[in-house]
Amino acid sequence: MRNLKRLIVALFVLLLAAVVLFFVLENQQAVSLVLFGWSAPAMPVAVPLLGALLLGLAVGPLLGAYGLQRSKRRIRASARQAALNGN
Repeated sequence: MRNLKRLIVALFVLLLAAVVLFFVLENQQAVSLVLFGWSAPAMPVAVPLLGALLLGLAVGPLLGAYGLQRSKRRIRASARQAALNGN
């Protein structure tokens, strides 16, 4: 069973890599992005898109973890306050 799971994960990773490679090869048109007056050098359109994807994949879980920790702190503080009040 473990080998089947590994095979499925390996196939998924290979499929994902093939899709990314296909995307990069199909999007070779040069673009130059401008943000707040700063102009990036011309690069294939796939580069900024994949960069944005990776940035989103990194920032999303960090924000989710921050929200989870904040919720846990609120629950602990509420429980502590209830214990002090004798409830």
